[in-house]
Amino acid sequence: GPFRQAGGGGLGGGPDFSVNVPQDGYHWWYVDALSDDGEMGLTVIAFIGSVFSPYYKWARRKGPADPYQHCSINVALYGKGGKRWAMTERTAAAVGQSRDRFSVGPSALAWDGETLTIDIDEVTVPLPSRLRGQIRLTPRNIYRTEVSLDEPRNHSWWPIAPLSDVEVAFGKPDRQWRGTGYFDSNWGSVPLERSFSSWTWSRAEMADGAVALYDVSRRSGHGDGDLAVALKFRADGAVEAFDSPPGVMLKKAGWWIDRPTRSEVPGDARVISTLEDTPFYARSTIETRLCGELVEAVHESLSMDRFVSPVVQLMLPFKMPRTRRVRQ
Repeated sequence: GPFRQAGGGGLGGGPDFSVNVPQDGYHWWYVDALSDDGEMGLTVIAFIGSVFSPYYKWARRKGPADPYQHCSINVALYGKGGKRWAMTERTAAAVGQSRDRFSVGPSALAWDGETLTIDIDEVTVPLPSRLRGQIRLTPRNIYRTEVSLDEPRNHSWWPIAPLSDVEVAFGKPDRQWRGTGYFDSNWGSVPLERSFSSWTWSRAEMADGAVALYDVSRRSGHGDGDLAVALKFRADGAVEAFDSPPGVMLKKAGWWIDRPTRSEVPGDARVISTLEDTPFYARSTIETRLCGELVEAVHESLSMDRFVSPVVQLMLPFKMPRTRRVRQ
């Protein structure tokens, strides 16, 4: 099946940032968090070989491309005071990499065996402003289940810490809060659009741990039809796979991106808020029923067919600027 033991080569069995990414490949580390009062949220994605970079895609037209020339740390803040977004792509000269630390320009992720510390110093787009602060994520457990998303095993997902405690302290903008978060990693040896036409992912906190759902539509030659994965992460450290609940289609996003999800009671599924609404993906908070509980979930829906559209590729540089500067 798609499951196997995760590597856990880092300190305390956590992430190992000293990975070697092949040409045309990618590796990312993903964090999201919601505040205890439900008013604030964030996502951080640190990329080697930014899978959504138009520059990386254009480079591959000329032949195999170096992922280290297309690195970025994407940051999005949500809630009171408005949304802030930053995703500046940088070259290999701006990248620092060791077992317990990964940096791109002035921003960095560091793992000490117990806590992931993310220091952010970026410039937002489309309106330039400084985005500076620190996020501390402390997992309640490290889980060791890795999932292959295609049958050739070109793409993998490791939900490292699906339930974590998070402290956020930003000076620019001024935001401080506590909440719960999620931490995972994905990697692959070929571009996403070569293997998948679309995928949907979601995660939610449960009374006894957390749950995550992954649904991918695979292209011919990358698996027998679609893959549906449903995992429950128990508070005692155990991981249980269960049958995915029935599918349900949520209201489309503003760019008419489909938002499929799953719910044991289809009528209980609804969109709470739309955090990101773009021509090829949507990030939302939703309500759904899983494992007998009505939960609030972070949900993402991605269309790779939309992503490869020439029109979308021409739009992306306005959201993802690129610089050769090392520190700014």
